[in-house]
Amino acid sequence: MIDARDITIAITDNGRGFAADRAQAGPAKGSRGEGDLETVGSFWMWAGFAAVVAAMLAIDLFVVGGGKRHRVTMREAATWSAVWVAVALAFAGVLWWHLDATSGRAVANETALEYLTGYLIEKSLAVDNVFVWLMLFTFFAVPAELQKRVLVYGVIGAIVMRTVMIFAGAWLIAQFHWILYLFGAFLLVTGVKMWWFADEKPDLEANPIVRWLRRHLRVTTVFEGERFFVSREEGGKLVRYATPLFLVLVLVEATDLIFAVDSIPAIFAITTDPFVVLTSNVFAILGLRAMYFLLADVAGRFSLLKYGLAVVLVFIGAKMMLIDLVKIPVGVSLGVVAAIIATSVWLSLRRDAQTRAPAGTPAGKPAG
Repeated sequence: MIDARDITIAITDNGRGFAADRAQAGPAKGSRGEGDLETVGSFWMWAGFAAVVAAMLAIDLFVVGGGKRHRVTMREAATWSAVWVAVALAFAGVLWWHLDATSGRAVANETALEYLTGYLIEKSLAVDNVFVWLMLFTFFAVPAELQKRVLVYGVIGAIVMRTVMIFAGAWLIAQFHWILYLFGAFLLVTGVKMWWFADEKPDLEANPIVRWLRRHLRVTTVFEGERFFVSREEGGKLVRYATPLFLVLVLVEATDLIFAVDSIPAIFAITTDPFVVLTSNVFAILGLRAMYFLLADVAGRFSLLKYGLAVVLVFIGAKMMLIDLVKIPVGVSLGVVAAIIATSVWLSLRRDAQTRAPAGTPAGKPAG
């Protein structure tokens, strides 16, 4: 169990973000030594972050669409995607400004770079999550106007799960440095599997979660608006039924958990500071719902993106495995991840253009 007193402010002079660097430099001033969680986050920083997240969630729940059932338009999704990214970048600016004033320019630069790298990694891996959501909604034929409710609960559930997992992971790394090697090996294997099975389509009808739910719950054959459960009178008594929307919600939460297991170790390759890991993770997650509606109609155009994400996982896994042998600067990691994602997106769009172009017509040029 994590004691709040164990979270101390400990910053090394030659840059943070790697457990090996801290071990070589020794405990910094204010640190309680080996085994303690090291973080730049003070009480007021945590409180400010929590307030921003609560406010943005309230806006998403009660202001966007008035909290009512409605179909999210492409324009609305694009606008809110831009808003979420702007908020995340603004937080990076405020974080840099605060640390520059309290801890020095070097610490501010390093921490802000760690935050931006973690945000980019999480945002990139989240695209695969979006594609899985699209597959789930298509399989269950969920009307567009009902999808928002599922995704809102999905995002809230993801934030709660990841908060618990991040603090647990940070504590384990602080206690047992060798866990970084396990995380690295896991990411390497995950990346290889993602590449190998990139074109595989899962059989949702045979999904063990779906089969278990259908065996243990009464499920209606049609959607009942935005309700997850309904009561029907049978034999003079009320019988509770789950709706197909509840099945979708459970699967969305399950996929959130699976993707968290992949993405959280990836960010620990950049920094083990729980404040940086959690803030970059949460701000990336907050924009997932808008990202889904933005990409839903064009998901097929990014056919090679999954291969790029696989390469990112392999790179980060290798980085963690070599953490005590080779120091890869955070800026280099950010550049490599950005280059891989940009290349996979460019190749995907190029392939899509070639596929759509009539035979004998160069891609990007009109026929005739």
